[in-house]
Amino acid sequence: MTTAAEQPTASPTPPLRREPIGDFVTEAGVAMPGVSIAYRQWGTPGQLEDGGSNVVIVEHALTGDTDATDWWAGVVGPGHAVDTDRYCVICSNALGGCSGSTGPSTPHPEDGRPWGSRFPAISIRDQVRAERALLDRLGIESVRAVVGGSMGGARTLEWAAIYPEFLQAAAVIAVSARASAWQIGIQSAQINAIENDPNWKGGDYYATGAAPSFGLATARRIAHLTYRGELEIDERFGTRAQRGEEPLGPYRTAKQRFAVQSYLDHQAAKLAERFDAGSYVALTEALNRHDIGRSRGGLNRALSEIPIPVLVAGVDTDILYPYHQQEHLSRNLGQLLAMHKIVSPVGHDGFLTESRQLGRILRHFFAEVDPAGEAEFADFVI
Repeated sequence: MTTAAEQPTASPTPPLRREPIGDFVTEAGVAMPGVSIAYRQWGTPGQLEDGGSNVVIVEHALTGDTDATDWWAGVVGPGHAVDTDRYCVICSNALGGCSGSTGPSTPHPEDGRPWGSRFPAISIRDQVRAERALLDRLGIESVRAVVGGSMGGARTLEWAAIYPEFLQAAAVIAVSARASAWQIGIQSAQINAIENDPNWKGGDYYATGAAPSFGLATARRIAHLTYRGELEIDERFGTRAQRGEEPLGPYRTAKQRFAVQSYLDHQAAKLAERFDAGSYVALTEALNRHDIGRSRGGLNRALSEIPIPVLVAGVDTDILYPYHQQEHLSRNLGQLLAMHKIVSPVGHDGFLTESRQLGRILRHFFAEVDPAGEAEFADFVI
């Protein structure tokens, strides 16, 4: 076992940068003027011993941001599986997000007012095409690997389908080949919760001084239950009352809660404080439109025609993206590199919380796509 002194050190967080990529036309045909993509970059693009690129793209999930060393601590950083000492790691904010990239809350170039309802519906493919435009602007000609989970996994899969000549391999985690009817249903319910908030104003609430925070909080409560495992939630909370409250009184009241209600209220309040409701709607709609087989002859054909090696991993208790969906990917990909199961009571969020398991999986992944780098990890015990 390594000593504390031998453990990987924290990586300084690089500054947030914004790169204009110019005008952009969405998959559905809407012209967007003056689009910018925000990103953070650890290291300098270059070549490794084999002459290939040292660039690794890390893709964030729905409410993630550009600081991958924060939300994927233990996976991304110096000496970790996605080693910021060895690789130039780039993590961009998805088109439509609220962490620096063009989205509903950012100023429209024509009048300086927020895009609001003028922001078009976007797809996962749009996000990937915008990110490719960013890399072109940065002068990056090839990528060693793209890695991502959940919405980041959908983007990673689209990277492999759209630009296989640009990257060497992909690691697709906790996602499906397309949105299922159940996923579209549960995600549309979240969108409806926001759009039914009186403060939504059709998406043009930014100048009113009142955001649709109630609707966003409701959406988060619904979503969070799909992010966690049913057994884990029941074991943690069961039917216990929140301390000092009595949910079994003669009349129901929102002030007398079960412990699980308090937990969901806490998660909802945290998101409402840091995330934009317009971006939540835009990104959730992008997930609803996720379909690797659209215009490619169907799911199985599209997967079989991806020519690069793809690692697939899923969480055994995932409710949102059940493990059978990753099994479907593994059966149909043209070049399956490996298939891994993350064992966790946590559910979908296991791809974020089970850093030891995921770190081991990704170390094996990089040992395949970058054999010379395997010695870099020899001193670290997972």
